[in-house]
Amino acid sequence: MTAQLAFRRADADDLDVLVSLYDDAARWMVDRGIDQWKPGEKDADHFRLRIKEGEVWIAARDGGVAGAFELWWEDEPAWGAQPPVAGYVHRLMVRRGAPGGTGAALLAHAERRIAETGRSLCRLDCVATNARLRAYYEGRGYAVVGEQPFKAGAGGSSYGVTLLEKPLG
Repeated sequence: MTAQLAFRRADADDLDVLVSLYDDAARWMVDRGIDQWKPGEKDADHFRLRIKEGEVWIAARDGGVAGAFELWWEDEPAWGAQPPVAGYVHRLMVRRGAPGGTGAALLAHAERRIAETGRSLCRLDCVATNARLRAYYEGRGYAVVGEQPFKAGAGGSSYGVTLLEKPLG
């Protein structure tokens, strides 16, 4: 891994940077024909709620933000009711131009944080049609454990997701 990052919990002062990270990543996806995130879908209120109800982490390098992710302690829309054995990573966002290995460093930090709480699994999901992202996660030790064909999305829409998990230990 080439990325040397400093991690900190996000707070209300970070809302603009989180929205910017999301929108930049969404534009990158749209430009490449990846049907997943859309610019403008996640606003400051979204990230304010995620900071309040879970954890949002920011990674910095050389004084600039390199990426961020959300860490949830339950995810019923994708996984249903579950015992408290996992943490759930959402919105893994890497700033364009960040050093190679930034995404892997973000995931590794999420995994360490989950393990610190005594939970034994890191879980995440990705849109079922995004084979490239699925392969990325599988290359980092995540295994496909199911599909959720009708995850509720914005505006009452639904979409299919692939469920992946990694044992921590």
